[in-house]
Amino acid sequence: MIPVEELVDHVRTYNPNTNVKLITNAYEYGKLMHEGQFRHSGEPYFTHPIEVAVLLSQQSLDDSTIVTALLHDVIEDTKSTYKEVAKRFGVEVAQLVDGVTKLTNLELTSKDAKQAENVRKLLLAMSKDVRVILVKLGDRLHNMRTIKHMRPEKQQQKARETMDIFAPLAGRMGMQWMRDELEDLSFRVLNPEARNSILRRFLTLRNQTEDVIPQITQDIRDVLQKAEIEAEVVGREKKPYSVWRKMQEKNEGFSRLSDIYAFRIITNNEEDIYRALGAVHKRWTAVPGRFKDYLSQPKSNGYRSVHTTVSGRDGKRVEIQMRTRQMHDVAETGVAAHWSYKDGRRVENPFTVDPFTWLASLTERFDKNDEQDHEEFLEHVKLEMFSDQVFCFTPKGDVIQLPRGATPIDFAYAIHTRIGAACVGAKVDGRRVPLWTRLRNGQSVLVTTAEGQRPQPSWIDTVVTGRAKTAIRRALREEHREGYIRLGKELARVALEHVGKKSSDKALTTASNKMGLKDKDDLLARLGSAEMTGSDLVSVLYPELMSEDKQDIDLPEAKIIGLDPGQFAQPGTCCQPLPGERIVGIATRGKGVVFHTMHCERLAEYEDQTSRWMDLQWTNGRTEPVNNATIAVTMANDAGVLGRICTLVGEQNANISNLEFTERKPDFYRMMIEIQVRDVEHLHNVMTAVEADSDVATVKRKRGRRSDSMKSQNPVGVTEQ
Repeated sequence: MIPVEELVDHVRTYNPNTNVKLITNAYEYGKLMHEGQFRHSGEPYFTHPIEVAVLLSQQSLDDSTIVTALLHDVIEDTKSTYKEVAKRFGVEVAQLVDGVTKLTNLELTSKDAKQAENVRKLLLAMSKDVRVILVKLGDRLHNMRTIKHMRPEKQQQKARETMDIFAPLAGRMGMQWMRDELEDLSFRVLNPEARNSILRRFLTLRNQTEDVIPQITQDIRDVLQKAEIEAEVVGREKKPYSVWRKMQEKNEGFSRLSDIYAFRIITNNEEDIYRALGAVHKRWTAVPGRFKDYLSQPKSNGYRSVHTTVSGRDGKRVEIQMRTRQMHDVAETGVAAHWSYKDGRRVENPFTVDPFTWLASLTERFDKNDEQDHEEFLEHVKLEMFSDQVFCFTPKGDVIQLPRGATPIDFAYAIHTRIGAACVGAKVDGRRVPLWTRLRNGQSVLVTTAEGQRPQPSWIDTVVTGRAKTAIRRALREEHREGYIRLGKELARVALEHVGKKSSDKALTTASNKMGLKDKDDLLARLGSAEMTGSDLVSVLYPELMSEDKQDIDLPEAKIIGLDPGQFAQPGTCCQPLPGERIVGIATRGKGVVFHTMHCERLAEYEDQTSRWMDLQWTNGRTEPVNNATIAVTMANDAGVLGRICTLVGEQNANISNLEFTERKPDFYRMMIEIQVRDVEHLHNVMTAVEADSDVATVKRKRGRRSDSMKSQNPVGVTEQ
């Protein structure tokens, strides 16, 4: 157990005027209150509050926050009371401890209705005093560091809650180091195989190239010294979860990522940032499209930096971030910098964003939007926390701030709901673009509207802002409510019959009440619009039938919904859509429909034939590995490699239906493997398992026209005309 003297000495390093008596009294009081209590590891319980206090002292926080960390569990877990804490340590500390206690008691992974209400309470507590969430984040980080001592099911619950709520919240508060660690600790629990595969690739890379970080760091230092620029240079490997997320977002293999290493140049002033940028670009070739200037357009959490990617030593792509020391402090500690002390005084960092601004706007918007349901509220909160901003311009020059990945439809809804609903087209920088185009920083957007236009169902998966999603869902419910209710009745009947139950009005009313919905029609409308699934309905009414051993046999097969009576559909060979991917149908002559993924390039051919477009969806249900997908694999030309790859695919319960070598070299082979999988998640698991093999260089999903020998053996029966 860390002695109080050591904690006080650490606080004194940044706050010589600290109230030693206050911290010492809190330490002794907390130790006394928790006496006889132990953690799952067997350690005295008070070791936990001390570690939280040390974590917060490393952020140079004020005495009240440090004392709150030491006492954050006394009201909840001991005989101590709010009144006694206030009497001993003051009202400010008592209010902070009480706030942390209330957050600890919130269930953030419960059913949507309760979870939404509890997240509202979390945000309101933060809006009163952000130090409450700083203590709670420190509490969660230490608990995640020691999570191995919990029961497996408790580990899963805490890790999921951390990944969904606390990690993105830390990121939104600008505490990037904490977000990275929380995500990686959760990743270790939720997907240990994927994390280990990333670690193995890092180890293989180090064995092949030695540790390149010191080498590249010295290269950058030499360049700056030659340009007579004083700066600190540091380098590091990205966290496994950060690498994994990039692989999923870009659908690329480990070896294709350009930012598995990150290097920072920390300068004395802003002018030296651009001088350093010029020196780096003069020495190495800049990678096109990889430059970001967050100095002129800071992120909403106060982050400022210049990012560039260059082809460095031995052609390796390297990401370099450049910022001043004050900018770096905000980038690392975020909102904590707003409360930090130096030499006994609050430090005024000019780049710190007032945390109350974001919280006030967020809670005000939610209070006004009474019609927003629980699911939409949670979705909106998570989008607000995860968003990385882009800035676009209206034709008049007004700036519209949007999250990364936003589309012209998001842009239209950001201006006004009426403009979003009537949107029919868009021009970006003077060129006409599809409505699903992802906007980039600095672009000028002109939205075209038409009277009588209504939001399209396919927009739901195109837009990313909570405002747009909420408005589109509301409009679609109003327009298609009767049809959704009819379809929902059929889906409810099928789902309940599969578990030997009957779909009655009483059962549906009971389910709607349990889910916090207005009535059974609201439940049926959500079923019909694919906002919830038949398995969700069964789990609410008969949770005992949804045990792990029955989930796979009780749910209906995944099918395509949205077809007209008598129509049949088949996947496009150009994009090989899988369950879990958003799909669009193109009606053909006769009664056939060919469906494509939302981002299939082939859809551009039908941009002027919107009457043939059909909004289709996969139902959520049990699927067998019968859906075709093609992966391109580059592997070493060594004995036994191909056999291992085939074994790895089989171990993931996928089938190899065809295999074709496309290139043979003395050292490497390239081949196309057509596999049969359940859905897009199953495909990602297969690709991860294959890429983890040390003799596999790259694994990529292959879309587009296949050669005759690789064509699917499934009957076609219809062609697009």
